[in-house]
Amino acid sequence: MKKREYIKEWFLQWRKELYHHKYLILISLFIIFIAVCINYAAGIYVTYKAQVVDVPDLILSHFGPYNLRFLFVYGWLLFFYMLILYPLVFKVRKFHIMLFQFSFLIIIRSFFIILTHLQTPIDAIPGSFPGFYNLLKFNNDMFFSGHVAVPFLGFLIFKESKIKYFFLIGSIIMAITVLGMHQHYSIDVFAAFFIVYGSYKIGNYTLKKLKIIKLD
Repeated sequence: MKKREYIKEWFLQWRKELYHHKYLILISLFIIFIAVCINYAAGIYVTYKAQVVDVPDLILSHFGPYNLRFLFVYGWLLFFYMLILYPLVFKVRKFHIMLFQFSFLIIIRSFFIILTHLQTPIDAIPGSFPGFYNLLKFNNDMFFSGHVAVPFLGFLIFKESKIKYFFLIGSIIMAITVLGMHQHYSIDVFAAFFIVYGSYKIGNYTLKKLKIIKLD
């Protein structure tokens, strides 16, 4: 009975939080739709615009390539789903914050990837995502690594919860994975940590200034 009562109490609280933040969530979903459209346009652009340039990389010259497709695809999907599901289930008051921060990061990355027209390393091991997700997988979207950025953003957003360690470890695993597969240059990976931190700080500042989206 205690377990049933606990679940009932959790559900009532969850529904209350969801209702309380419904407009903020809807606004954030609209923003993420815009961000995905911008990302798609940028991805199409770099796929056809990139130049074949032999760029030496100190780490890639001595590391890999290794077949880490399972981690590249399903490892990243795990961290992506956790970024969405954890606040939706356990931290509803932060769900709109996560959506906004994620959207803001996508827009920033879309801007960065169109600045430098470099091709994916020639010896990179390809990774194909299942179904719909493969439509959002582009070639030559180098700077900065989205595989590293997503879990590290989770670490920053949920830094007050124990799940932050899951996301932090995830960002390190993804860094090793994309370097091992030669899917990114080392600068794409290391810069991701700094750019995501900057994006998170700017996003927080924006959230505080936008009175329609408040930080809890």
